[in-house]
Amino acid sequence: MHDGRPFILIVDDDPEIRRLLAEFLAREGLEVETAEDAVAMDAAMARRRPDLVVLDLMMPGEDGLSVCRRLRTAAGPAILMLTAKSDEIDRVVGLELGADDYLAKPFGPRELLARIRAVLRRTGERAGGMAPLRRYAFDRFTIDLDARQLTDEAGISLQLTSGEFDLLSCFIERPRRVLSRDQILDRLRGRGAEPFDRTVDMLVSRLRRKLASVSPDVELISTVRNGGYLFTAGVGPAP
Repeated sequence: MHDGRPFILIVDDDPEIRRLLAEFLAREGLEVETAEDAVAMDAAMARRRPDLVVLDLMMPGEDGLSVCRRLRTAAGPAILMLTAKSDEIDRVVGLELGADDYLAKPFGPRELLARIRAVLRRTGERAGGMAPLRRYAFDRFTIDLDARQLTDEAGISLQLTSGEFDLLSCFIERPRRVLSRDQILDRLRGRGAEPFDRTVDMLVSRLRRKLASVSPDVELISTVRNGGYLFTAGVGPAP
């Protein structure tokens, strides 16, 4: 935030969308720059790092999923992905690659503004180091939330996608409490997110399989009928 205003970079190959969004967000007090593709985005980011990138999924050249993966690997800025697709698998992939939120076209500019502000609020809280504990132990595992690493009792790291790790973090911070799908999505994608129940179900299924590869005799994530999911393990500070 160069002058106190959040700096937003809009990456979309549609010039009319870039213009309309830039004008609207600027009127709402945000500093905005636009780019038509990944090459222009890289050039803009070389000049100045944005606080958040509004990233279109379907672009010529490098697509939005590839850009998202690259930005996350490089510990880049917050990402809000846009897409004209309604296929649920795109939402899952976007979450797994580390997008902070996901908005399908068509959308209202006010909804986009609300999502941007929610993501900036959440990412600002994470940067401020609000969590009192950084490492936790449960069952046969140790999880380091800052390093984003999950290890078993032998110290071997389990490979989790970004979405799976974020889901596990949500359970770790709320052990032995029933969490609805909406509550989980609020945590993963920000308030106001559409309740795509099966997105959560698919992530839970994948996370269960990976945890069971180490601890097959314990059901660490149980399904609560008409309720959601319950993380059954006790959680405490790691030694």
